[in-house]
Amino acid sequence: MKLVFGIHDKPKFGQLLLFAFQQLLAILAATIVVPVLINGNVQGLIDGGAVAFKDMIPMDSAAALLGAGVGTLVYQLFTKFRSPVFLGSSFAFIGSMTAAFAGAASAALGYVGIILGAVFAGLVYVVIALFVKFAGVGWINKLMPPAVIGPTVAIIGLSLSGAAIKDVFSYGPTDGNGAYIMTGNIWISLICALVTLFVVIICSTYGKKMAKLIPFIIGILAGYVVAMIFTIIGYVAGIDALKVIDFAPFQVLVADGVNLSTFLRVPDFTFITALGGVKDFSWSYVATVAVAYIPVAFVVFAEHIADHKNLSSIIEKDLLEEPGLHRTLLGDGIGSSAGAIFGGCPNTTYGESVGCVAITKNASVVTITTTAVMAILISFLSPFVAFLDSIPGCVMGGVCITLYGFIAVSGLKMVQKVDLEQNKNLFTVSAILIAGIGGMAMAIGKVTLTSIACALILGILVNIVLSKKADE
Repeated sequence: MKLVFGIHDKPKFGQLLLFAFQQLLAILAATIVVPVLINGNVQGLIDGGAVAFKDMIPMDSAAALLGAGVGTLVYQLFTKFRSPVFLGSSFAFIGSMTAAFAGAASAALGYVGIILGAVFAGLVYVVIALFVKFAGVGWINKLMPPAVIGPTVAIIGLSLSGAAIKDVFSYGPTDGNGAYIMTGNIWISLICALVTLFVVIICSTYGKKMAKLIPFIIGILAGYVVAMIFTIIGYVAGIDALKVIDFAPFQVLVADGVNLSTFLRVPDFTFITALGGVKDFSWSYVATVAVAYIPVAFVVFAEHIADHKNLSSIIEKDLLEEPGLHRTLLGDGIGSSAGAIFGGCPNTTYGESVGCVAITKNASVVTITTTAVMAILISFLSPFVAFLDSIPGCVMGGVCITLYGFIAVSGLKMVQKVDLEQNKNLFTVSAILIAGIGGMAMAIGKVTLTSIACALILGILVNIVLSKKADE
């Protein structure tokens, strides 16, 4: 793949802002939805009679966005600005974060727990990074050759496909066979998603100059405009099915009249909320948090390897060698901890960011760094946060079809280089694909092994067993 902008290239200032905003849009939905999901889980605890959470302050999506920006800057510092990927809220730790709240004596202590948990997870990365520093990465290449990494990367994209399609149909009702029931509002969602999808495809394929470099911005704006038209008609005609855009984020801005907070607002930083929980601190609670977070960190480590292998194939430079796996691990681990202090959510390298690099052919680290700064600044701008929150899920679903698809295709490209005539490779790839697509996820106590992690572990075991036969 010939890159338009390489790692060390610096786009012109105007282009840079557009490219950074595009990256921000690519990672936005997943980053801000994690705190929303945690709030829902904690609400379930409250509904179940958990008195300790009656004073719960909901996690703030703007703070999570700022935390992602901070985490990315830390990652870039550790990788010496040589790895073009953005860090965002990790879905892998949702169960761990919920467990931290569930085991807390108060809502504020729950916030202490999610910060401690992120630190524990970061320390796991630090320990692995030190091991890699002295042992090198040769063992990783033997443990996870292309026959293992390729299908695993493909599974990362395919595992996200369901979320993208659910967004396209606005999580509408399905029949007994899983097909979406095409009522009026579902048709409208589908139209908005398809407009977004085809604008992205056409701009990326046939676009000239800037149109080819910012297909996501143009696609999302096109989808938003179509959604806005339907929504306006819906309000004028009184047809709820046409109201695609939810204006609630804008209504919140003026709920108390127009004042300073209408334009500027300091996010609800996690560490500030956590200060109220220090008085409830106990070592038994620390042990609960450690058990919930540390095992998951090893699972996310496997995904870290897959993401960086995938990105390496896109930019045609082995990031595990330069800047080095030990640096990417330190950046990811410490960046995740730093981000959680502000936004509560542990961060991880984002497949959406990798997909954006692949589609736009823009691997400029300056773009990623600018995106991080932009995420931090935007988190303080109330109208902009409201606008981002108002982008319909169906529009983001149209974009994510391409993003997640490119992740899957990147993995399949790695598999192309594998000799599938050899049983060792054939069975390894087969086991990973079936385990991953089939949803081989397991909950072991408080630890959840995702289908990606299970598929990767199974693939490694199959490869090891058959490698012995191949060496005979």
